[in-house]
Amino acid sequence: MAERDGETTRQGAGGERELLRELTRQMSRDATPDVGQVVEWLARRTGAKVGLLTGDGVVEAGTAGFPRRMPDWLARVFPRLAGGDVATAAEQSGGLRVHCEAIGPRVPHPVLVVISSSPPSGESRALVSAACGVLAALHGTREAAAMSRSNRDRARQLRFAVFSALIEGQPFLARRMMAGAVPPVLDAAAVRVYLLQCGPADRDRISEAYEDDQGFHGPDLLVRCPVHNHHLICVLAEGADDAGGHRRDLLRLVRENPWYALGISGPHPLAATAEAYAQAANALAVARNCPTRLVDYQGQSPLVHLLPEREALAWARAFLRPLGSAPKLTINVTRLATDVPQAGVARLLGISRNTVRAHVRRAEEAIGTDLNEVSSRAALALALAITAPGFGTGGDVDVPPPTLEDLFRTQPAVAWAEAFLGPLRDADHRDLDATLRAWIGANTDAQRAATRLGISRNTVRARVRTAERLLHRALLNNAGTGIHDLVHALRISQESPVLAVA
Repeated sequence: MAERDGETTRQGAGGERELLRELTRQMSRDATPDVGQVVEWLARRTGAKVGLLTGDGVVEAGTAGFPRRMPDWLARVFPRLAGGDVATAAEQSGGLRVHCEAIGPRVPHPVLVVISSSPPSGESRALVSAACGVLAALHGTREAAAMSRSNRDRARQLRFAVFSALIEGQPFLARRMMAGAVPPVLDAAAVRVYLLQCGPADRDRISEAYEDDQGFHGPDLLVRCPVHNHHLICVLAEGADDAGGHRRDLLRLVRENPWYALGISGPHPLAATAEAYAQAANALAVARNCPTRLVDYQGQSPLVHLLPEREALAWARAFLRPLGSAPKLTINVTRLATDVPQAGVARLLGISRNTVRAHVRRAEEAIGTDLNEVSSRAALALALAITAPGFGTGGDVDVPPPTLEDLFRTQPAVAWAEAFLGPLRDADHRDLDATLRAWIGANTDAQRAATRLGISRNTVRARVRTAERLLHRALLNNAGTGIHDLVHALRISQESPVLAVA
């Protein structure tokens, strides 16, 4: 008898070692724990039918022949096991012996059910007990992983909300979102935006690798771009204690990955994050076709800062006056739609495309324009950069509103356009000027421009791509400040088609 008991003990210990190896194997990998492996192993070792039920009675894993629906004999005892009233239960039904055991500390408990045709041996009971311990550990790992994913999702959503507030020029709103636990980036005097082009999966991996306990990235902010799934937006604080840390990491990533590219803005106040992002986007367009795949923004002062202030304000207010009574959401949607495709606006704001289109249509009807036209988007974006609809409509501007043509005839505007288009006037690029004028005249339709010029569509796109590099502007995405600057520069130089603006 003692010899038989010793053999049983040794067999049970061997089974426990096998379970421990299985637990170690599953815990050492990134995949979701597979409780089915433990259930199958227990069935093989005991010759029983084994099933694992979730706390609400659903079969999570089961061997062949295990009932998919809960039998009456199990339904009687299951609520007490799942609810924590009892830890184990045994039943006999139709000549079968059933052993049930609640798993883990959390209610409702998962329940392991073992069905055999004969009384369980001491070894089987030991193996069932050991399997329950391993299943409890795997469930705990799964719950911890789910909680970690949930926390990371919430942190990602919070980072995006903070970034959205910064893009709207509201750093104070971003700080209020943090309920006192303000990350260092929101106290920065100035920031740069580093826009990294990488794989969609890579941007999650990179962001998580540098995430701190607060869900941020030390003195910086890394955010998945909601519009382009291969962009990671990195808002880096200037002058932080560990300044250069993330910058060095981003530069290293570009060096080590030949399919990566990086566009870098100049320094901007926190409230001007949107301008920094636009610069980074323009720099990235150049970086894609640059041998180093790394470009710092090299642009002029924005046109909006060079126009005569009072006259520009008078024009913008007159242009935007029909939008003065529009809902704030309509203004926000329309503002974004001048820079981002409407599908991207929907993802950015978490609303449907139809809702975006309805708001844009309302704005179009109010100001009498078609925002599918790049020239109309450029004019509206310029007006919105000067002032907001309905803002300061009093008598503090005592000049009659000029036309946009009047503003564009001013000496600073003409000088800006000449400098902007200067790189296209080089003898080696004499075809670019005419191609860009035809492309804008065709509302950025490469095929229509190609037909007008008598060249191929691919040639048009190749020339526009060359212009991106020379002008340091993103053009082919047909959105954002790059294309708007080109529209304005061509119009100012009087070398573009007549554009429909108010």
